[in-house]
Amino acid sequence: MCPSADAVHTASQADKGGSQMTERGGQQRDELLEVAIELFAANGYAGTSIRDIAKLTGRSVSNIYHYFRDKEALWLAILEYSVNGLPEILRSALNSRDGSLARFRALVRAHLRESAKHRREAKIFFIDEERLSPAGKRINKRVQKEIFDLYLAELQRLKQDGYIATDNLRTLAFNLLGVINWHLRWLDRISTVSLAETHEEILEFILNGVCGARRPAVEGS
Repeated sequence: MCPSADAVHTASQADKGGSQMTERGGQQRDELLEVAIELFAANGYAGTSIRDIAKLTGRSVSNIYHYFRDKEALWLAILEYSVNGLPEILRSALNSRDGSLARFRALVRAHLRESAKHRREAKIFFIDEERLSPAGKRINKRVQKEIFDLYLAELQRLKQDGYIATDNLRTLAFNLLGVINWHLRWLDRISTVSLAETHEEILEFILNGVCGARRPAVEGS
């Protein structure tokens, strides 16, 4: 038996209503995440409560628990969509590049771009480690190691191709990651230079520190 026109219309309206509810739920969840990021960045994980987030959003505590089991689940959701996927993004930046110098440039540019996209989360995660939850610290250790290993491998490529004189590649990796991460603290003090220009200045600073005096590019930029 074919459904009547009224039944089809009712079903269509129900589907539309369900879709709108899902969309509103997603917007509410995103709003909670945004406010939570702001509070975690300002007060740290231990200094932020679910009640603080509820007060700032005008929601009830039970409404927040509808979306997140507890404060740590909320915190892990923030890490998941921000910095947890950074190693894979950095690997993707390397996939289409040939030549060690071009690969290294692509790696640093991708890292700076993602850090800018999730600046508050990256600052907490990579600089203000005392603000992390216990689970956040475990994720931090894993992500930091993955990123460090990526940089170390690319520095070894540069070394093999004659761009690097030092044999202390681990120290070099820590130094350049310090430059990339620490710029999150002072970035808002640079008001006369665009973000893209700032990133290029950081990249050139790193390259000159890694490779010595500036030399003509022998590979694509």
